[in-house]
Amino acid sequence: MEIKENQSLRHLNTFGVEARTRYLAELNTLNELPDLDLAAFDSVLVLGGGSNVLFTHDYPGLVLVNRLQGIEIVEEDKESALVAAASGVVWQDLVNYALQHNLGGIENLSLIPGTVGAAPIQNIGAYGVELKETFEHLEAIELANGRQQLFKRADCRFGYRDSIFKHEARDRYLITRVYLRLHKKPVINTSYGAIEEVLQQQGITHPTIHDVSRAVISIRRSKLPDPAITGNAGSFFKNPVIDKSDFERLKNNFPQIPGYETGRAVKVPAAWLIEQCGWKGKRQGQVGVHSKQPLVLVNFGGGSGQDIAELARAIQQSVADKFAIALEPEPRII
Repeated sequence: MEIKENQSLRHLNTFGVEARTRYLAELNTLNELPDLDLAAFDSVLVLGGGSNVLFTHDYPGLVLVNRLQGIEIVEEDKESALVAAASGVVWQDLVNYALQHNLGGIENLSLIPGTVGAAPIQNIGAYGVELKETFEHLEAIELANGRQQLFKRADCRFGYRDSIFKHEARDRYLITRVYLRLHKKPVINTSYGAIEEVLQQQGITHPTIHDVSRAVISIRRSKLPDPAITGNAGSFFKNPVIDKSDFERLKNNFPQIPGYETGRAVKVPAAWLIEQCGWKGKRQGQVGVHSKQPLVLVNFGGGSGQDIAELARAIQQSVADKFAIALEPEPRII
């Protein structure tokens, strides 16, 4: 395995910001891993598609780019199939594989950027579905000693855009394979967002998983900028979850505030909060807030990671000042 020094990361993050890493290596097969003395580096950052990271400075250690490939059905019965995907597989390629084999469960997660290995770290979710609903287990290698480990669903401690890999297990493991239980007789979920509306416009009354996927892709493309054209990392902030009592107090002052009950709490759309603070479509130099989706921060070209981070902090401050709500970023800021 070739280890390169002083390499640019600009082409390896979807924000397209310039940052450099002291060392860079690409992992194509697990057989290459023993050749890499990970203990020799001050720090190791495993990078997939670079769609959930914001570099605000150079990285002092080793960036290990995950290129592991392969998708297969490892077991199946009349009801379901257990699909294993290598962690370097592009997420949409796994969605396409499931659709080609008429396996349901992740069609609502169509067009989410990034790789399979990043999906459980983030517990990716969209349009009423989260990864944890189909997740069975994953295989990982502990970077410090090369020991293999299996994480079952409970081990991952999945939360809203959250998992153990964002906390005590962060940067400790290389996720190698993810196993999902997908369904041959799927339950179609069109209840969230504009899916139902898009299907009705198309005259589809009994949608298949293929119809749902196409609808989701259509919606996402209409609202979200293509990172190949305009640098972005998708939704930059999580939707805040607040106590019902706090939500009721906010509703007294802001009668139009939307909210969705989740047990004893209420999830408030961050996009609405940001728009109410006047940020939608606002530009600061070479960075700004997307004109169609205020959750998305964009790099128009030439913006730095620090520029984007400063914009994010300004948005957080204005939302906190107006609504007393703390917005939490989704991407990892380095």
